[in-house]
Parts: sequence; C-alpha cells; structure tokens
Amino acid sequence: MSVISARLLSILIGYAFGLFQTAYFVGKARGVDIRTLGSGNSGTTNALRNFGKKAGFIVLVGDILKCVFAIVCVNIIFGNEFAAILPLLDIYAGAGTIVGHCFPVYMQFRGGKGVACFGGLVIAAAWPLAILGTIVFLACMFGTKYVSLGSLLGSLSVFIGSIVIGQLGFFHMTQGALIELYFIIFLMVALIWFQHRANIKRLLSGKERKTYVFSSKNETGKKAKS
Repeated sequence: MSVISARLLSILIGYAFGLFQTAYFVGKARGVDIRTLGSGNSGTTNALRNFGKKAGFIVLVGDILKCVFAIVCVNIIFGNEFAAILPLLDIYAGAGTIVGHCFPVYMQFRGGKGVACFGGLVIAAAWPLAILGTIVFLACMFGTKYVSLGSLLGSLSVFIGSIVIGQLGFFHMTQGALIELYFIIFLMVALIWFQHRANIKRLLSGKERKTYVFSSKNETGKKAKS
C-alpha cells in the first residue's frame, strides 16, 4: 500500500467512526431529534442544556471515544508498515472523525461542531496537547461561562502547542511530515472556528448565552444557540 492510500484510508476510517452521532442517538432514545432543540446542534452543550448533565456527559465521552477508537484502529492497521509517519496517520484519522461528526451523510450533513472529537484526537495522538487544551478550555469556560470561547481558545492553543512539541521532537517524524501534520491540525481548528461562526458573532456583540455546568441557573430569556 502506498503512503497516499494509507492517508486516504485513515481519513475514511475516521469518517466512519465520526458518523456515530452520540447526541442524536441519545435524543432518539428520548423520542426527539436533538437538532430540533436549542441550537439545533448535535453536540455536548446542546445535549447538556436540553437533556441534563448525565446526557451531556454521555455525549461528551461518546464523541471523545469515537475519535480515540478511530486512531487505535489506524494504529493496528498501519503500525508496522508506516511506523515512520504513524503520528501523521493518527491525525488524518482524527480529522476524518471530526469531518464525519460535523457533516454526517445520513443526517443531511448536519452534525455537531467537532470540539469533543478534537479532544479525542489530542488525547489519543498527543497527550501533552490534551492537557494544554483542557486547561485553556476550563479556564475560559469557568472564568467566563462561555463554552464557545473555551472551545475556540482551547483548539487554538492545541494548534500552537502542536508546533512547539513537534519541533521539540515529540512526534519523531521528518520536518516535511511535521509540516503536513501542523497543516492538518490547522485545518481542523479552522473547521471548529467555522462551525462556531454564529457564536463568534454573539461573543463580539455580547449576546452569547452562558452555561452554568454546576448550577441550575439558566438564562431562560435567551434561546439556546451555543
């Protein structure tokens, strides 16, 4: 198998895993399509707001794990033949999962925003980035109560961090492969920001809805959009 075929297969494997829409299935178990509620987004925050903390946690874990499983699968398939670029193939698998999550073909390409899947990618492919992204995300979310801001800045910190640890030798690949890896991560962060474009507008206008994870407090006067 060629390296190009390995890249493409990694993406397809990831996309197949990404099609498992945790929030959608949790909603269907309750007799409702989550995309008809709140923000219309099939993701963790919308599940949390409409179904409660338990459902939100299930969706979060499910969306993280499907990316982890995709990367594990790629490691099993290509671990020996393409060991020299395995971290890059892991990133391709994670990217495929995020795309499948955001644009599932059987749901008219209306899925989630990809943040939890992105978290699964960094957990499985580059654990230092998972720590960095989580710290930035939690600091922003608990400091401002804006999940969207935490997602945006957390993903951006991962991209910057990937360059730092990559140049320090974490991925053990050639410079050409590293540049390709940085570019794929950049595209995924750009996708996450694109998926949050409405949130960004509301953040800039001061109209973004806040989320109180450990409180029953809720801004009932505003329609959920995050």
